[in-house]
Amino acid sequence: MTRPFEGVKILDFTQVLAGPYASYQLALLGADVIKVERREGEDMRRTPLSREWADRGLAPAFQAINGNKRSLTLDLQKPQAVAIVKQLAAEADVVMENFRPGVMDKLGIGYEALSAINPRLIYCAISGFGQTGPERLSPGYDGKMQAMSGIMAITGHPETGPTRAGFAICDVLSGATAAFGVSSALFQRDRTGKGQLVDVSMLEATLAYLSGQIADYSVAGHRQQLSGNQAVSRKVTANLFRAAEGYLLLAVNNEKQYRALMAALGREDTLQDPRFVDWFARQENETALRAVIEEALAKKSAREWEKLLEAAGAPCASIWKIEEIIDHPHVVARGAISELDTPYGRLRFAGSGFRLAHGGGHLDSMAPELGAHTDEVLRTLGYEADAIADLRAQKVV
Repeated sequence: MTRPFEGVKILDFTQVLAGPYASYQLALLGADVIKVERREGEDMRRTPLSREWADRGLAPAFQAINGNKRSLTLDLQKPQAVAIVKQLAAEADVVMENFRPGVMDKLGIGYEALSAINPRLIYCAISGFGQTGPERLSPGYDGKMQAMSGIMAITGHPETGPTRAGFAICDVLSGATAAFGVSSALFQRDRTGKGQLVDVSMLEATLAYLSGQIADYSVAGHRQQLSGNQAVSRKVTANLFRAAEGYLLLAVNNEKQYRALMAALGREDTLQDPRFVDWFARQENETALRAVIEEALAKKSAREWEKLLEAAGAPCASIWKIEEIIDHPHVVARGAISELDTPYGRLRFAGSGFRLAHGGGHLDSMAPELGAHTDEVLRTLGYEADAIADLRAQKVV
């Protein structure tokens, strides 16, 4: 079945995480993504988590976001490589890059140069702060964005201070935003026939996902603080609690759920306790309520309580590790983790986070080895074997 972006050609200069994550989303949905790398390959191919995979130039973090792509190596400092890029751009639908503003322009393959060749071209530039503004040339790193955006100001505990999220949240949010921006531009082009620049700022992309926290301040004047594991609802029973073994994250946010929680814990007596009569009283007596809850939870493990409380109508979850959740019966039943037979055995990767009734995302092939498709791509441009060999001898490809 045809996928949404089949027939869409993407020339992808992105590297590390935010950009490749964006093009990966489109590749899963059928786009033909040609990943352009320098001759030695991008740094993500050799992250230090595993020497075995780094030596292959296929580090796990690289594989995670580069499946379904083709790899072309080019030394963009050489005129022959620039000429190849312009040939490819003439037939491409999208160009994606995440260099600092101006880098591609200096190489002669920025938005102005390529859109002059192909007016229908959509050019997506991802950077820390966007293509304009006083910070435009400042580098964009995930940790820096977590610190600047306000995420770290609300993440962590007062006694230990701010902390960053356990994954590169600003990178992936920026990548998702870029994929949405490119999709929007492609949709608009169907109506106007015109290409355009998609300018993605990592800082702005992150702020867009903090819309609730921004409105809390801009509308009501509320200044966010470090909230630990407290939910944004600020309900006392939407927080992390200790059980006999492990921890339980309660997501009890309304009166019906609160009553179900107390009944399941065997503490219905507290429903008549004036200290806990409503959410305002519970907030004022949070320490006492936490003691009641954890005294009850101490009788069973977090995993046992997870089943009991969910069945009773009190939303919660124990803490699942990555190696556990990917084998959760629900995740398995949904096919949320893609499996591929590769030269290195059967491997598993995360795919699209959504399903379409017709032609949704699908992982067809693992991330390419460096330059695996260089000859193939050049042949489509009319290069003969001798010409390709000459380019290789000159270290252009």
